[in-house]
Amino acid sequence: MSSPTRVMLVDDHEIVRGGLRYLLESAGLEVVAEAASARKAVEVALATRPDIVLMDVRLGAGNGVEATREIRSAAPEIKVLILTSYPDDEAILASVMAGASGYLLKQVGAGELVRAVQAVAAGADLTQTEAARMALSRLRRGKHLAADERLARLSPQEERVLEFVAEGKTNGEIGQELSMAEKTVKNYMSSILAKLEVGRRAEAAAYLVRHSAEGSRPEPATHGR
Repeated sequence: MSSPTRVMLVDDHEIVRGGLRYLLESAGLEVVAEAASARKAVEVALATRPDIVLMDVRLGAGNGVEATREIRSAAPEIKVLILTSYPDDEAILASVMAGASGYLLKQVGAGELVRAVQAVAAGADLTQTEAARMALSRLRRGKHLAADERLARLSPQEERVLEFVAEGKTNGEIGQELSMAEKTVKNYMSSILAKLEVGRRAEAAAYLVRHSAEGSRPEPATHGR
């Protein structure tokens, strides 16, 4: 008999955490930890190693997206499912880029939430929900990289690495996708950061999303007189 899925809850409202705990435990899942802030979320997640973290985006102290990025970077085996009240495209994009496996609104039904937690814990990628598809369409709708001066500096391989970063993949996962050593991926990332003139991978990913979206907008129509 397999062990129940181990879940950690991150929300700054105690009553919300209590409701989620009751719902998940009633469905046979095991809630092993809770946290109310981003800092505590990272600390507790790395200490308890749950199968999945159910993460709010807007926390009273800190940001759930940053916490997701730190957890996924330090422990890629821990899955993160975002659960929030806000259907915000930028938050969806940032969450997926940080490595979240899905993005759900708190208005979701109880059964759907339980199924989503079980699916993500089993390795499913739920970033292809309708909300996530709409937000990610800007990234996947043709890159138009040459339209931006800094993006045009990237080699084809650097473009591929950056696109995987923007999808939330870790260096190890990118190495597997491109059949290269993780150290090689790190070297590419150093070059990408230098060419884009940014200091962090999250900034590089955001730069790609922002400028790809700008490049994909149609030119305004001109009318002859």
